Amino acid sequence: MPTDDAILVLNCGSSSIKFAVFAPAQGAVPREPAWKGQVKGIGGAAPVFEESGCEPRALAPGAAGSERHDALACIRERVLDRLEGRGLAAVAHRVVHGGSRYFEPVRVESGVLADLRSYIPLAPLHQPFALEAIEVLLSARPDLPQVACFDTGFHHTLPRVEQMLPLDRAAYDRGLRRYGFHGLSYQYLATVLPERLGDAAHGRIVCAHLGSGASLCALQGLRSVATTMGFSALDGLMMGTRCGSLDPGAVLYLMEIEKLSLEDVAHVLYHESGLLGMSGVSADVSQLLSLEAETGEQGEHVREALALYVRRIVREIGSLAAALGGLDGLVFTAGVGEHAAPIRQRVCEGLAFLGVRLDGAANAAQAARISAPDSTVSVLVEPTNEEWVAASQAVAMLSA
Repeated sequence: MPTDDAILVLNCGSSSIKFAVFAPAQGAVPREPAWKGQVKGIGGAAPVFEESGCEPRALAPGAAGSERHDALACIRERVLDRLEGRGLAAVAHRVVHGGSRYFEPVRVESGVLADLRSYIPLAPLHQPFALEAIEVLLSARPDLPQVACFDTGFHHTLPRVEQMLPLDRAAYDRGLRRYGFHGLSYQYLATVLPERLGDAAHGRIVCAHLGSGASLCALQGLRSVATTMGFSALDGLMMGTRCGSLDPGAVLYLMEIEKLSLEDVAHVLYHESGLLGMSGVSADVSQLLSLEAETGEQGEHVREALALYVRRIVREIGSLAAALGGLDGLVFTAGVGEHAAPIRQRVCEGLAFLGVRLDGAANAAQAARISAPDSTVSVLVEPTNEEWVAASQAVAMLSA
């Protein structure tokens, strides 16, 4: 690829499209983008276009069904305008699920696109929107490489025993296995941890990606050896609107006794559970923290939701520490992990039995290292950078 061409990274969700533009120099991708932005509120009455260095501006609502295409067209037009004649080498897409076939970044063409569509049921909140963006851009610019970068790819190093589900033997061959997610985020942490911890980064590390979606990953030798999300992005930790790990019997009960349809159950598990379902108020941790002192039933529900949220994180970190045979480091990242000091404090207090000791002042100040001097576990806060990982993977693939 021409060394002076830019890389556009797209991260498509159900109601927003985030983008970042990176300007590689001599084959190296700087960690900070040249600029970034997003279109949010897609499908709503007032979508908004935001980008670094500019005031947000409202977009005219599109016709029903065309909103995402309109948002992509807006981003493409603005990116080309700001490039001022500089070439665009590729568009890198965060694609949540690569299934049992795709572990490395891949240039997407019609056959690959068809394969990736088959994984939509495993990641319905993300997969269809990334694929729609790829399809639109393939149609508009068939000459411009569209590179899929997979959240599941980083977990390809999981030992077989961590991949297997306790079903019949043939289930694994049919693709029923644990895949793991948030891989671009964990790939970034695996890249920067040696800069933060030196040789200790190769030890027993648990990374906590806590956002609206949430998971944990156990690293040893900077490779994924266990993780909390499994076959789908519903597994593991309690999340903003997703349930996390749930007794399968509860799902059978909802369908058999309460007579919910398959579609109704999916909606409950993906959109009406987690913090939102338990609190009855919000999926947003910062908002719930501001409400937990309220009296009455609402305050009680908020406190219970946050207590279970923390409890599940502590329990799962304990299980990953068992898989690792101990714990040397704990890293918080993503929206909640990076910004919610009270959640970090409560999690660390629950992990005192592992030797975790928190520096309260450092935690409150959002410092990069928040463990106390007498802590046997290094506790860090590291902003994630999934877009940089995707851009770097695209450059490496196109340069090979």
